[in-house]
Amino acid sequence: MISIENISKSYGGYVLFDEAGFKINPKERIGLVGRNGHGKTTLFRLIKREEFPDSGNIIIPKGYRIGCVEQRIEFTEDTVLKEGIKGLLEEQKDHFWKVEKVLAGIGFSSEDLKINPHELSGGFQVRLNLAKVIVSEPDLLLLDEPTNYLDITSIRWVERFLANWPRELMLITHDRGFMDKVVTHVIGIHRKKIRKITGNTEKYYIQIAQDEEIYEKTRVNDEKRKKEIELFISRFRAKARLANMVQSRVKTLNKMEKKDKLESIKILDFSFRSAHYRGKRLLAAGDINFSYDRHTSLIRNFSIAIGSHDRVCIIGKNGKGKTTLLKILAGALTPQKGRVDYNPAAIKGFFEQTNVSHLIDSRTIEEEILYSHNDIDRQAARNICGVMMFEGDSALKKIGVLSGGEKSRVLIGKLLATPVNLLLLDEPTNHFDMESCDALLAALDSFEGAIIMVTHNEMFLHALAERLIVFQEEDVHVFEGSYQRFLEKEGWKEEKTTEAAQNVNTKITKKELRRLRSEIIIEKSKALKPIEQIITKTENEIEALEKELNSYMEAIQKALQDKAGKKVAELSQQIHNYQKSIDSLFNDLELFTEELETKSAEFEEKLKQIELSED
Repeated sequence: MISIENISKSYGGYVLFDEAGFKINPKERIGLVGRNGHGKTTLFRLIKREEFPDSGNIIIPKGYRIGCVEQRIEFTEDTVLKEGIKGLLEEQKDHFWKVEKVLAGIGFSSEDLKINPHELSGGFQVRLNLAKVIVSEPDLLLLDEPTNYLDITSIRWVERFLANWPRELMLITHDRGFMDKVVTHVIGIHRKKIRKITGNTEKYYIQIAQDEEIYEKTRVNDEKRKKEIELFISRFRAKARLANMVQSRVKTLNKMEKKDKLESIKILDFSFRSAHYRGKRLLAAGDINFSYDRHTSLIRNFSIAIGSHDRVCIIGKNGKGKTTLLKILAGALTPQKGRVDYNPAAIKGFFEQTNVSHLIDSRTIEEEILYSHNDIDRQAARNICGVMMFEGDSALKKIGVLSGGEKSRVLIGKLLATPVNLLLLDEPTNHFDMESCDALLAALDSFEGAIIMVTHNEMFLHALAERLIVFQEEDVHVFEGSYQRFLEKEGWKEEKTTEAAQNVNTKITKKELRRLRSEIIIEKSKALKPIEQIITKTENEIEALEKELNSYMEAIQKALQDKAGKKVAELSQQIHNYQKSIDSLFNDLELFTEELETKSAEFEEKLKQIELSED
């Protein structure tokens, strides 16, 4: 268990935490939420002891291991598999199968395991870092935006993996659907305090809203009561007969706690400008073919027609051509075969991550918005800057000093300034916090034109998608229906293949277990055989002695006067000694059997753990 006790942390004059605290209990999976810049990543650094609070304590048990997926890339091995094995604990360095299983789950093929990590794309390098932390089996796993750079099938695998994480976990993500499927608790950074609740994000935000409503009502009532008391005191202070009542109210007034009015928190609240359109169809693409080299064809014979109110989402694994197709439909790329025809009245708004290069570094944010469309004046530009969370003097920042996430918000702001009837969006939720994603989803839902969007966010897919463009295996096709219907009717073939492979592995494992159990029985027999042979030999000797004794007993009947009695005594003593020996051997056999059974039980328990691990 980790205990965060009354920590405070500030940078300059900006306070992140003011005597905030919470506890992480065993097996809790915690989602960490809060606006961008409110301290989520800083809290992770404090827990990892990369930074220290200005005051308060962070208590971590001795020997407690914390694992965090690093954004910094530092690979030293010459293959992906060897690099992954570095994450294993020292006593598990030969358990390479664990690394293979995790890497396969997050999108690595068997061939990928043999290549140099430095040859991987940026997204796959992040995945390899994730795998190294997972296989290290930390007591607390810290994940800061783990879904960035992951495609949808990898996100679904990580989601299932983390939902079964057996120890503690803390997760930062803008993907609300992903978080809700993984976590058992939510911790929110709100008004410089930290609040923890059991449940999902919806329950957390409802609880926060209720608490603030109660606080505000209590504050208003207290203010009203305070004014009434002050009025009574001022009116009757000079009345001697009411002196006791006045003094009583003075004491009550002094005891009343002053509640400050809650500061208004700015949230993204915006809508896209819809250009009027009367037609039924905005664009038609026919027999599109495209490839970056002659050996690999990304898109083959693809056709689609987009209606004036369509909601189309493009889904599939990374590197299959989703962004390329979106660029072709947006007119930013020309297909090598086929054509894209637009209705003359179609007005496109295109958002793509690399478009930040089109921003002019010497301009201010306000100027970029102002020059987006000829009917935008300075006040309208300032308003858009405000809803994109560039308030006041922040709107006067130069583009050149902005972070990648801030530049993405500027691009969204430029789209807001432009009337369009066709939005083409490539992963618009990247660099947005959870609240901003909610606002974006609401704006897209109310947009009156058509939307074509590349996304891996399943919450957006479930909420918006009415048609899908699916990249799967070597094929791209249109699926007419919602994302839920796609999962039910078609589904991700990669998941089905993985499931089938796991079933085969399970069968092989069970066969192996039966073989191992047979070996145990054989070993038992081998261990018992020498003792059984000794017992048999001793029993045979006893039987021979008893026969000899019987013959002497017969001789005693004939000659009681001779020395046969002495011989009888000797034979009886020998029999007694042999009987004592055989009793001792039976005791040894019993002890050996008990020890063997104990070792067998321990071995059976290890086999069960192997079987559970393989399942």
